[in-house]
Amino acid sequence: MKTMKSFVLPLGLIYVTLVSAAYAAAGETPRVNRVQMEIAEKSLDATLQRFTPDNTSTLIGLSRGVYLEGVGVVLTAEMILVNAPVQIMKPLPTKEELVQMHKTKLARVPQLKKVLKDALVSAATSLDTIPPDEQIMIAVIIQRFSFEDATGVPVQVTLQASKRKLLESKGAALDAVIKITEN
Repeated sequence: MKTMKSFVLPLGLIYVTLVSAAYAAAGETPRVNRVQMEIAEKSLDATLQRFTPDNTSTLIGLSRGVYLEGVGVVLTAEMILVNAPVQIMKPLPTKEELVQMHKTKLARVPQLKKVLKDALVSAATSLDTIPPDEQIMIAVIIQRFSFEDATGVPVQVTLQASKRKLLESKGAALDAVIKITEN
């Protein structure tokens, strides 16, 4: 019996060592760790929170980012471009307020695209472990109120470019490498 125990213990240790080595080999270190992604998310949140000087836009929740091996990073956010002037005693905006909200939203879409371009470059700079030929993408969903005129205001604005092109380009050349999609 004593020899059986002395034989099983080393076999058990060898088994545990081999299984541990197999798991370690199979699970490579992720290219983008959670800390890096949180830095990019918080940076996008800060950009979108101070996007309007009068603070009449609202970031809904927190931005989220994912890394897709061989593709790149996707950062998403949801926001309201203009808060509706509603209160408990006044549940709906007046017709004039609705017209002004619509004008303000239309004016803010180009401003949003500009700050998202800067955020895209910032993300490319901070996510240094991403290969240069992978993409950096930001998608912002623009929420709407059921009572507002949504004509001409996109539901989503998406910007994307390769990390290499974002880091190498400046000015007008940067505008040329960023693909912008409005849905």
